[in-house]
Amino acid sequence: MSTDAPADPSPQPAPEPLNPPAGQGESPLPTADAAYWEAAAASFDDEPDHGLRDPAVRAAWAARLRTWLPSGPTAVLDLGCGTGSLSLLAAEQGHHVTAIDRSEGMIARARTKLAGHEAAFLVGEAAEPPVGERRFDVVLVRHVLWALPDPAAALRRWAGLLTPGGRMVLVEGRWGEADPVGLPAAELTALVAPLAARTQVESLAHDPALWGKEVADERYVLLADLPRRHTEVVDVHLVLRRGDEVLLARRANTGYADGLFHAPSGHAEDGEDVREAMIREAAEEVGLRLVPEDLRVALVMQHCAPPPARPRIGWFFEAAYGAGGEPWNREPDKCAELAWFPLDALPDDMVAYCRAGLDGLRAGHRFLLHWHRPGDAIAYDPAGPDRAVVLDGPGPTG
Repeated sequence: MSTDAPADPSPQPAPEPLNPPAGQGESPLPTADAAYWEAAAASFDDEPDHGLRDPAVRAAWAARLRTWLPSGPTAVLDLGCGTGSLSLLAAEQGHHVTAIDRSEGMIARARTKLAGHEAAFLVGEAAEPPVGERRFDVVLVRHVLWALPDPAAALRRWAGLLTPGGRMVLVEGRWGEADPVGLPAAELTALVAPLAARTQVESLAHDPALWGKEVADERYVLLADLPRRHTEVVDVHLVLRRGDEVLLARRANTGYADGLFHAPSGHAEDGEDVREAMIREAAEEVGLRLVPEDLRVALVMQHCAPPPARPRIGWFFEAAYGAGGEPWNREPDKCAELAWFPLDALPDDMVAYCRAGLDGLRAGHRFLLHWHRPGDAIAYDPAGPDRAVVLDGPGPTG
């Protein structure tokens, strides 16, 4: 789930319950910046380019957005969406929008603004959006990147959320005369260059209709198109065995498969091999301090969620209960509970491909395919079609 490394590499604290009560393991109180934006939500739309209440300003942004986004319906991720004004324009142009902001007040107003449109809303940080990789055709960000502590890291993360050939639409600028703030176009172009196959900068300062007034500072949009070559995310799954039982985590507040059980899992970061990724994810999610000797590759699966998702390669690693300490829920904001289940009596409310992987492992298989078809559910359906294909010999997966 989380891609953040454990904050403290010191020895593991004393074992805690699988599911700590509210208050344990939670993030610190919101920062001053977060409180500021929460308080600003009520008046945010008063600015002409925020609320787009002036028909001329609204029309100017709609016209620009139409040229920046693909012509057909696409999956658009609006990061730092504020009250959802650009999200609404994208939805009105036929796109499927996921809107994310750190402020619950902003998200509440965005949800109201987009009522009746196909859109999803999540509270989360723009630098680490709570969504899955390779899911979006466009990442749309307006006046957010300049304020992040590590813009280069955020750009790498956003590029990982895009499908091959996807586009980042980055509206930025540099404002003020005596003590200017912001991100010059040349600097942003240099940051984006290693990620993109093509970039284009379009000045926005000369169009007062966008801002509701004349402006003299630097304002622009940078369009960054990613390479179209085929790539796949590599993810890792921990099959922690306690006799005949395995440990599962119920997903929550992630934007993907929430409410369903899944093995503790995550994806490999740049420069990280799959075993290193599994050790890191086990520490982040369930507090285990594993070493390479604790892990055994149990199964490898190429899987793909329902369209428009992209395929991924999943490595399932087995470890014995007791290795690395006692498991506990280190991410209660993303995991509703941890629970043990017999491998031959897994719950039905599971992510379908994970259920197929564990069924295949129990049947003695080592290599599987699991590709959803249009209309399939992400959740396992006992009465639904079996999408698992065995690659290491004949036999059922269940």
